[in-house]
Amino acid sequence: MPMMFSRIFGHRVSSVLADEDGATVQTGTLGADIHFPGEWLASLVGFIAAALPGWRDDPRRPAKTGETGLTAQLCARLNSFSRHSPGWDFLQFRREEPDDVRAGRSIDLVVAPSGALIWIAGREYSEYRTLLPIECKRLPTPTGKDRDEREYVFSQFSSTGGIQRFKAGHHAAGHARAAMIGYVQDRDIPFWRTQLDAWIDGLVATAVQGWSADDKLALAEHNSATGIASLQSTHRRDADLEPILIDHLWIEM
Repeated sequence: MPMMFSRIFGHRVSSVLADEDGATVQTGTLGADIHFPGEWLASLVGFIAAALPGWRDDPRRPAKTGETGLTAQLCARLNSFSRHSPGWDFLQFRREEPDDVRAGRSIDLVVAPSGALIWIAGREYSEYRTLLPIECKRLPTPTGKDRDEREYVFSQFSSTGGIQRFKAGHHAAGHARAAMIGYVQDRDIPFWRTQLDAWIDGLVATAVQGWSADDKLALAEHNSATGIASLQSTHRRDADLEPILIDHLWIEM
């Protein structure tokens, strides 16, 4: 099976999606009980990053601009990508799932095992327990009543800010790691990195509770040729929760 090397996160993934309509595609099989080290989640984020350019550039993908439509498309693509990628075919992606702790709140996209019991750092995961919660946001935020242009980070009108939800424990209270996907629909990745820094500086300057310069995103890698970037941020949380690490994957649409 041919392999390709992902420049983002530097891991190898299958290129089998190029042949996904063929009848000879074979996927790997794993035992029903799988153990991974704690850092395995970084490889999972890299796997998701590797799927993004092919999804965006797929000529069969209907044009969408809304967050719901884009995330539905991406979810479908990730399920195909994992199903046809040896070593990743024990995963499933689902959208609009209830949060593990706050069931009244929905997560945009989640990753969970499929047909396997996974252990990571001594914790058990099944199809009923999310491996990685993912929030999806458009950059820029659509205009409208009670919409805050800073919604990727924070909203003054509600608790709909992307990072804000994780900091408050409204999302992923039972997780030490989460992810966000940014659909960059105007300007480019360097612009939005600078803009988010400015928004966080503004929250600090106006003494919005719980925000500090430590909440800024750090760039891990930017591939200008494919229009993909990976960033990370670590945040203190409310409600006596441990800090959370967020992986940010941005794609220029």
